[in-house]
Amino acid sequence: MKPIIIAIDGYSSCGKSTLAKALAARFGFAYVDSGAMYRAVALYFMEQQIALEDDVAIAKALENIHIHFEYNPDQQRNETYLNNRMVEDDIRSKPVSDLVSPVATIKAVRTAMVNLQRKAAVNKAIVMDGRDIGTHVFPTADLKLFMTADPKVRATRRFAELQAKGENWSMEEVIENLRERDHIDSTREENPLRQATDAHVLDNSDLTEQEQLDKVSIWVNGLLNAKI
Repeated sequence: MKPIIIAIDGYSSCGKSTLAKALAARFGFAYVDSGAMYRAVALYFMEQQIALEDDVAIAKALENIHIHFEYNPDQQRNETYLNNRMVEDDIRSKPVSDLVSPVATIKAVRTAMVNLQRKAAVNKAIVMDGRDIGTHVFPTADLKLFMTADPKVRATRRFAELQAKGENWSMEEVIENLRERDHIDSTREENPLRQATDAHVLDNSDLTEQEQLDKVSIWVNGLLNAKI
Protein backbone atom coordinates (compact mmCIF):
# COMPACT_ATOMS: atom_id res chain seq x y z
CA MET A 1 0.00 0.00 0.00
CA LYS A 2 1.34 3.41 -0.98
CA PRO A 3 1.89 5.89 1.87
CA ILE A 4 -1.51 7.60 2.11
CA ILE A 5 -2.67 9.69 5.04
CA ILE A 6 -6.32 10.25 5.90
CA ALA A 7 -6.81 12.84 8.66
CA ILE A 8 -10.10 12.98 10.56
CA ASP A 9 -10.83 15.86 12.92
CA GLY A 10 -13.97 16.96 14.69
CA TYR A 11 -15.85 17.42 17.92
CA SER A 12 -16.15 14.92 20.75
CA SER A 13 -18.57 12.02 20.23
CA CYS A 14 -19.01 12.59 16.52
CA GLY A 15 -17.94 9.05 15.74
CA LYS A 16 -14.46 9.89 14.49
CA SER A 17 -12.89 6.71 15.82
CA THR A 18 -15.77 4.56 14.58
CA LEU A 19 -15.37 5.90 11.07
CA ALA A 20 -11.57 5.78 11.17
CA LYS A 21 -11.55 2.13 12.27
CA ALA A 22 -14.08 1.20 9.61
CA LEU A 23 -12.10 2.95 6.86
CA ALA A 24 -8.88 1.28 7.98
CA ALA A 25 -10.54 -2.14 7.92
CA ARG A 26 -12.18 -1.60 4.53
CA PHE A 27 -9.06 -0.35 2.76
CA GLY A 28 -6.35 -2.18 4.70
CA PHE A 29 -4.87 0.98 6.21
CA ALA A 30 -3.23 1.26 9.63
CA TYR A 31 -5.32 3.06 12.27
CA VAL A 32 -4.01 5.36 15.00
CA ASP A 33 -6.29 6.79 17.69
CA SER A 34 -4.53 10.02 18.65
CA GLY A 35 -7.12 10.70 21.35
CA ALA A 36 -6.15 7.47 23.09
CA MET A 37 -2.59 8.79 23.34
CA TYR A 38 -3.73 11.90 25.19
CA ARG A 39 -6.01 9.79 27.38
CA ALA A 40 -3.07 7.54 28.27
CA VAL A 41 -1.04 10.58 29.28
CA ALA A 42 -3.95 11.87 31.36
CA LEU A 43 -4.24 8.48 33.07
CA TYR A 44 -0.53 8.50 33.88
CA PHE A 45 -0.69 12.05 35.25
CA MET A 46 -3.70 11.09 37.36
CA GLU A 47 -2.11 7.93 38.76
CA GLN A 48 1.23 9.64 39.44
CA GLN A 49 -0.48 12.76 40.80
CA ILE A 50 1.28 15.05 38.34
CA ALA A 51 0.10 18.65 38.75
CA LEU A 52 -0.81 20.21 35.42
CA GLU A 53 0.95 23.43 36.46
CA ASP A 54 4.25 21.68 37.25
CA ASP A 55 6.30 21.96 34.05
CA VAL A 56 9.30 20.14 35.51
CA ALA A 57 7.24 17.17 36.70
CA ILE A 58 5.42 17.02 33.37
CA ALA A 59 8.67 16.98 31.40
CA LYS A 60 10.05 14.19 33.59
CA ALA A 61 6.80 12.22 33.35
CA LEU A 62 6.76 12.41 29.55
CA GLU A 63 10.21 10.80 29.47
CA ASN A 64 8.73 7.81 31.31
CA ILE A 65 5.59 7.44 29.20
CA HIS A 66 5.63 4.85 26.42
CA ILE A 67 2.49 4.24 24.38
CA HIS A 68 1.76 1.63 21.76
CA PHE A 69 -1.26 -0.12 20.24
CA GLU A 70 -2.02 -3.80 19.77
CA TYR A 71 -4.93 -5.49 18.02
CA ASN A 72 -6.90 -7.92 20.21
CA PRO A 73 -8.50 -10.51 17.90
CA ASP A 74 -10.73 -11.89 20.67
CA GLN A 75 -12.22 -8.46 21.42
CA GLN A 76 -11.84 -7.36 17.78
CA ARG A 77 -10.44 -4.01 18.81
CA ASN A 78 -7.23 -2.03 18.94
CA GLU A 79 -6.04 -1.67 22.52
CA THR A 80 -3.89 1.05 24.05
CA TYR A 81 -0.85 0.11 26.09
CA LEU A 82 0.77 2.49 28.58
CA ASN A 83 4.23 1.33 29.63
CA ASN A 84 3.31 -2.20 28.49
CA ARG A 85 0.05 -2.21 30.51
CA MET A 86 -3.21 -2.56 28.62
CA VAL A 87 -5.26 0.51 29.59
CA GLU A 88 -7.96 0.62 26.91
CA ASP A 89 -10.79 0.46 29.45
CA ASP A 90 -9.07 2.65 32.04
CA ILE A 91 -8.56 5.54 29.62
CA ARG A 92 -12.31 5.63 28.81
CA SER A 93 -13.30 6.19 32.46
CA LYS A 94 -15.04 9.34 33.65
CA PRO A 95 -12.04 10.74 35.58
CA VAL A 96 -9.86 10.46 32.49
CA SER A 97 -12.59 11.93 30.27
CA ASP A 98 -12.77 14.92 32.60
CA LEU A 99 -8.99 15.38 32.61
CA VAL A 100 -7.99 14.68 29.01
CA SER A 101 -8.82 18.05 27.45
CA PRO A 102 -6.89 20.09 30.06
CA VAL A 103 -3.93 17.71 29.64
CA ALA A 104 -4.10 18.11 25.87
CA THR A 105 -3.68 21.90 26.17
CA ILE A 106 -0.17 21.51 27.60
CA LYS A 107 2.47 22.37 24.99
CA ALA A 108 4.99 19.75 26.12
CA VAL A 109 2.34 17.04 25.97
CA ARG A 110 1.20 18.05 22.49
CA THR A 111 4.77 18.20 21.20
CA ALA A 112 5.51 14.70 22.50
CA MET A 113 2.30 13.20 21.11
CA VAL A 114 2.62 14.87 17.70
CA ASN A 115 6.11 13.41 17.37
CA LEU A 116 4.71 9.94 18.09
CA GLN A 117 1.84 10.44 15.66
CA ARG A 118 4.14 11.48 12.83
CA LYS A 119 6.44 8.52 13.45
CA ALA A 120 3.44 6.19 13.27
CA ALA A 121 2.74 7.29 9.70
CA VAL A 122 6.20 6.80 8.22
CA ASN A 123 5.91 4.73 5.00
CA LYS A 124 2.37 3.60 5.82
CA ALA A 125 -1.15 4.05 4.55
CA ILE A 126 -2.82 5.37 7.67
CA VAL A 127 -6.06 6.75 9.08
CA MET A 128 -5.70 8.97 12.14
CA ASP A 129 -8.41 10.83 14.03
CA GLY A 130 -8.17 13.62 16.55
CA ARG A 131 -8.52 17.38 16.91
CA ASP A 132 -5.57 18.81 14.96
CA ILE A 133 -4.58 15.99 12.60
CA GLY A 134 -5.39 17.79 9.34
CA THR A 135 -4.40 21.25 10.55
CA HIS A 136 -1.16 20.54 12.38
CA VAL A 137 -0.01 16.91 12.57
CA PHE A 138 -0.45 16.22 8.84
CA PRO A 139 -1.26 19.52 7.10
CA THR A 140 -0.54 17.88 3.72
CA ALA A 141 -2.68 14.79 4.35
CA ASP A 142 -4.09 13.20 1.19
CA LEU A 143 -7.66 13.38 2.49
CA LYS A 144 -8.99 15.51 5.34
CA LEU A 145 -12.37 15.14 7.01
CA PHE A 146 -13.99 17.40 9.56
CA MET A 147 -16.79 15.66 11.44
CA THR A 148 -19.65 17.30 13.26
CA ALA A 149 -23.14 16.46 14.47
CA ASP A 150 -26.01 18.06 16.34
CA PRO A 151 -25.04 18.44 20.04
CA LYS A 152 -28.16 16.55 21.17
CA VAL A 153 -27.32 13.68 18.85
CA ARG A 154 -23.74 13.59 20.11
CA ALA A 155 -24.86 13.55 23.74
CA THR A 156 -27.38 10.77 23.11
CA ARG A 157 -24.76 8.64 21.35
CA ARG A 158 -22.21 9.19 24.11
CA PHE A 159 -24.74 8.42 26.84
CA ALA A 160 -25.71 5.14 25.15
CA GLU A 161 -22.04 4.22 24.71
CA LEU A 162 -21.29 4.83 28.38
CA GLN A 163 -24.35 2.88 29.50
CA ALA A 164 -23.28 -0.07 27.35
CA LYS A 165 -19.93 -0.03 29.14
CA GLY A 166 -21.55 0.09 32.57
CA GLU A 167 -20.36 3.66 33.23
CA ASN A 168 -22.55 5.54 35.68
CA TRP A 169 -23.07 8.92 34.00
CA SER A 170 -26.20 11.02 33.96
CA MET A 171 -27.28 12.70 30.72
CA GLU A 172 -26.58 16.06 32.35
CA GLU A 173 -22.99 14.99 33.10
CA VAL A 174 -22.51 13.83 29.52
CA ILE A 175 -23.80 17.11 28.10
CA GLU A 176 -21.59 19.15 30.44
CA ASN A 177 -18.52 17.02 29.67
CA LEU A 178 -19.00 17.45 25.92
CA ARG A 179 -19.61 21.18 26.28
CA GLU A 180 -16.48 21.64 28.40
CA ARG A 181 -14.31 19.53 26.09
CA ASP A 182 -15.54 21.40 23.01
CA HIS A 183 -14.73 24.73 24.66
CA ILE A 184 -11.25 23.67 25.77
CA ASP A 185 -10.43 22.00 22.44
CA SER A 186 -11.59 24.98 20.40
CA THR A 187 -9.98 27.73 22.48
CA ARG A 188 -6.67 26.23 23.61
CA GLU A 189 -3.52 28.08 22.59
CA GLU A 190 -1.72 25.04 21.17
CA ASN A 191 -3.26 23.86 17.88
CA PRO A 192 -6.95 24.30 18.67
CA LEU A 193 -9.71 22.30 17.04
CA ARG A 194 -10.68 23.92 13.77
CA GLN A 195 -11.70 22.90 10.30
CA ALA A 196 -8.91 22.72 7.73
CA THR A 197 -9.72 24.86 4.71
CA ASP A 198 -9.38 21.86 2.39
CA ALA A 199 -11.32 19.38 4.55
CA HIS A 200 -14.51 17.60 3.53
CA VAL A 201 -17.18 18.43 6.12
CA LEU A 202 -19.18 15.42 7.29
CA ASP A 203 -22.28 16.14 9.37
CA ASN A 204 -23.48 12.70 10.43
CA SER A 205 -26.43 13.80 12.58
CA ASP A 206 -28.78 11.82 10.32
CA LEU A 207 -26.38 9.18 8.99
CA THR A 208 -25.93 5.61 10.14
CA GLU A 209 -22.41 4.25 10.58
CA GLN A 210 -22.76 2.33 7.31
CA GLU A 211 -24.04 5.37 5.43
CA GLN A 212 -21.15 7.55 6.54
CA LEU A 213 -18.65 4.81 5.73
CA ASP A 214 -20.06 4.41 2.24
CA LYS A 215 -20.06 8.17 1.69
CA VAL A 216 -16.45 8.64 2.73
CA SER A 217 -15.38 5.51 0.84
CA ILE A 218 -16.31 7.27 -2.38
CA TRP A 219 -13.80 10.01 -1.55
CA VAL A 220 -11.15 7.45 -0.60
CA ASN A 221 -11.66 5.48 -3.82
CA GLY A 222 -11.31 8.69 -5.78
CA LEU A 223 -8.04 9.37 -3.98
CA LEU A 224 -6.71 5.87 -4.65
CA ASN A 225 -7.68 6.00 -8.32
CA ALA A 226 -5.88 9.32 -8.69
CA LYS A 227 -2.71 7.78 -7.26
CA ILE A 228 -2.65 4.82 -9.68
